[in-house]
Amino acid sequence: MSLPHAILTALLERPSSGLELTRRFDRSIGYFWSATHQQIYRELGKLETDGLIRALPAEQPTRGQKKNYEVLPAGRAELARWTAASQDPKPHRDPLLLRLRAAAVVGTAGLEADLRRHLELHERQLAEYQEIEQRDFPPGRDGTEDRLRHLVLRAGIDLETFWTQWLRRALADFAELPDGESTRPA
Repeated sequence: MSLPHAILTALLERPSSGLELTRRFDRSIGYFWSATHQQIYRELGKLETDGLIRALPAEQPTRGQKKNYEVLPAGRAELARWTAASQDPKPHRDPLLLRLRAAAVVGTAGLEADLRRHLELHERQLAEYQEIEQRDFPPGRDGTEDRLRHLVLRAGIDLETFWTQWLRRALADFAELPDGESTRPA
């Protein structure tokens, strides 16, 4: 149920067209809550049907003109209700961890190279988050909205830091496996 709430949040931050919203998802919200453009457009239709958002009136009605959406009071109330509600953490599911477990019984062929690839991807993401932090959160920018947005970014930085450290450790462990252990026969 979180995609509609992500959209409501983005629209409360700034009324947008569907295209602008999908671009904002690609640049910010998508770092921690991803959605395809098709999912976003479909959800915009549902939110409008449910009376939570509306398309702003066009200055000049023309066929194919993009709609700009804003959140209605019912949408703000729904987002406030959802924000205040308690939720349990979701269990973490990562295919890489399952593949490592499986490697214990079928061998590790190809896995070390993929661990290195994952490390590179996480290092790249960490660098991007740190760049965003430097650019968007200079010292002294400590209003409530900025602090909460920075807190979300810090979660991303901390998660990427965890993954890069863990992957380096995993690769060090791989280097210590006895010869022949890394590729068990079928």
